[in-house]
Amino acid sequence: MGPAADGEGEAWLEGAEQAVLSHLADGVPRTSTQLREEVPEVSGVIVQAPDKAWGGKIAIAPKMLALLSMAGAVARAGNAGAWYASRPTWTTTQVWWGGEAPPALAARDGYAELVRRWLWSYGPGTVEDIAWWLGSTKAAVRSALEDTGAVPVQLEDGSVGWLREDDVEPVAAPEPWVALLPLLDPTIMGSKARDFFLGEHGPLLFDSAGNAGTTAWVDGRVVGVWVQDDDNVVLLRLLEDVGPGERAALLAEADRLTAWLDGQRVFTVYPSPAMRDVPVL
Repeated sequence: MGPAADGEGEAWLEGAEQAVLSHLADGVPRTSTQLREEVPEVSGVIVQAPDKAWGGKIAIAPKMLALLSMAGAVARAGNAGAWYASRPTWTTTQVWWGGEAPPALAARDGYAELVRRWLWSYGPGTVEDIAWWLGSTKAAVRSALEDTGAVPVQLEDGSVGWLREDDVEPVAAPEPWVALLPLLDPTIMGSKARDFFLGEHGPLLFDSAGNAGTTAWVDGRVVGVWVQDDDNVVLLRLLEDVGPGERAALLAEADRLTAWLDGQRVFTVYPSPAMRDVPVL
């Protein structure tokens, strides 16, 4: 497929969008591959950035679904593959809601809702944390904090953090715990300032684009990572000494994860330096 003639691109795009929406209106979720096969309007490819090393031919259907998703017209309906493979299916937003979808929020209301939910998951957090996570301006975050009735609190380093107004009661310290978390887990990806749980290990835990690798946790701080050997057994790579009790708990968790995975290899999409270079425990 070549470039559209002057003035025809918008008309072609609208026609292709309507063709996809009409095809999905029967309520049957489909993958982008299925849509390419069933909807001629999105069956082709386009050449993206032909003069760039990262450019080349790309399928139209996934790009069309991305546009329709951003417009709120389609939504992911489920996964057509196994749990460890990403093969999303798509349906119309109306089908996904089971009726008429609610109207889109105004920008300020949308920011407020996102900040309210962020605070519930990650609070307390700073304006800088939230702006980094949202990719927004600090002014938008401050407006959202005001709109949500967020409450300022003093963090351990003396800076100002924010909590939801219904989340300010003291929290009891949990029992000792350990965890082995996967790539890109929200726990490690939710805040800009992460030294309070990363310590000095930050540079070893992310790839060059900032994607988090696997992590091993003890009582709310990262102490290492985990990998799988050639037999898909989970192994630990610790970045600091831990006590014998914590080490035993981490090894028990590695055994439990090995049993749960039952021989399935978890593909290492974003290997961190620690996952590649630190000796296995």
